Amino acid sequence: MEEVVFPKSEDLGPRKWGTETLLALVPQKYSVKRLEVKAGHKGGVQFHRLKDEVAVLISGNMIVRFDDGSGEMQERVIGPGDVVHFPPGLVHQEEAITDCVLIEASTPHFNDRVRMEDTYGVESSGGLPTTTLDEIIER
Repeated sequence: MEEVVFPKSEDLGPRKWGTETLLALVPQKYSVKRLEVKAGHKGGVQFHRLKDEVAVLISGNMIVRFDDGSGEMQERVIGPGDVVHFPPGLVHQEEAITDCVLIEASTPHFNDRVRMEDTYGVESSGGLPTTTLDEIIER
């Protein structure tokens, strides 16, 4: 019972952009992660088929890019205390201006991504590839 009340964190492996730590997982409901993103690093232009995520920026400054439905990427600079929500289907990208720490809560779809760099004419930064619907891991 103690591990339910006080979950153990889990390092999710090396990331070129920083660190990703799973803080808590409630199977088939939600996960909570701590993300540390190094200044100058950015994620891919992507959307999720199933994953619904919310994050709060704890420290640092970050550019959030998103398609507001117009087919064009918009951007906004966020700072500590700001919250972002990426529902399924919303194209988005995050770029750390300074070293950043975020806490992310999401549905537990750990590899749900569709890369969209080609659609928006953005050079790929590498990173993880698109997954198909049947490849998505739900824990």
